Amino acid sequence: MESAEQSLRQARLRVTRPRVAVLVAVQDNPHADVETITAAVRCRLDRVSVQAIYDILRVLTEAGLVRRIEPAGSPSRYEARVGDNHHHVVCRRCGAVADVECVVGARPCLKAVDDHGYLIDEAEVTYWGLCPACRSARSDLEPAQPARAPQPPPSAPSAGEPVPVHPEERA
Repeated sequence: MESAEQSLRQARLRVTRPRVAVLVAVQDNPHADVETITAAVRCRLDRVSVQAIYDILRVLTEAGLVRRIEPAGSPSRYEARVGDNHHHVVCRRCGAVADVECVVGARPCLKAVDDHGYLIDEAEVTYWGLCPACRSARSDLEPAQPARAPQPPPSAPSAGEPVPVHPEERA
């Protein structure tokens, strides 16, 4: 892997200590959120603001040096794996993210039934489930079920209607 400095130069970006620190933090912490990246950067540099880190991440993303992913219900995450067509799997319980290779390999890897006139060049696929650590922490190995809205109680049957019997109540 080339150095952060070389990557910045190849992207025609000015090489600064904060940019190097942010790029190294993303390389060392795949799928990290800004909080994790900030903590890693602050281990390397005495003072850097969170706003500066957001600004640097935006510049690095626009330059194609990092990729921003946004799993539903999670903060944005960043990775240095760019230039290929891979997807992600996200743990519903702890939020861990891992890379998943694309079966097709080439973009957009999915064919829309109706493209509505768009020139589609990419499809983002996110798989959801339980990571190995959360699976082993569960007593049953069934995947987490999405919460359902509470159902209203059944209304009382009118006169002459049969009374429904729950299967467990049958003799």
